[in-house]
Amino acid sequence: MTSRGAFRRWALGALAACGASFFFAPAAHADFRVCNATQNLVGVAIGYRAQAGWVTEGWWHVEGSSCKTLIEGALSSRFYYLYAEDAERGGRWEGPINMCVAEKEFKVAGVSDCLARGFQRSGFQEYDTGEQSSWMVQLTDENAPAANNEAGAAPAPTTPTAPVGNP
Repeated sequence: MTSRGAFRRWALGALAACGASFFFAPAAHADFRVCNATQNLVGVAIGYRAQAGWVTEGWWHVEGSSCKTLIEGALSSRFYYLYAEDAERGGRWEGPINMCVAEKEFKVAGVSDCLARGFQRSGFQEYDTGEQSSWMVQLTDENAPAANNEAGAAPAPTTPTAPVGNP
């Protein structure tokens, strides 16, 4: 056997190993996460446009200094809406987009007539994910929540727009 033949077998083996690691490597994790940078428990609700129309759901309980995944998998919408309450101090992270919430765990279809349908109406903040497959919002003690994309860079501020059909 020549050294050239041994090198070829080694190179083919290395390529096969690289190819196998490529195919068996874990996929990049895509999701919508909320991180709570405060020391308090926070309740979080999310709103989004689904195929059947607007949906809001909650409550996720996010302990202080921790993160929680609200939507698992690649994001299917460009815009998501978030509302959160500090369970201990009563502070809120809110915005100008009205959507429906409930006292207990909920999933509500539609954003109109919240009160008439037995729900409460709260102001959600819009987050433009720029069609990224993953997004993270960080809740801080400051008045305005910070949003970061998966690369960790803060996006430019967005001008909130009301969902279609919002009263």
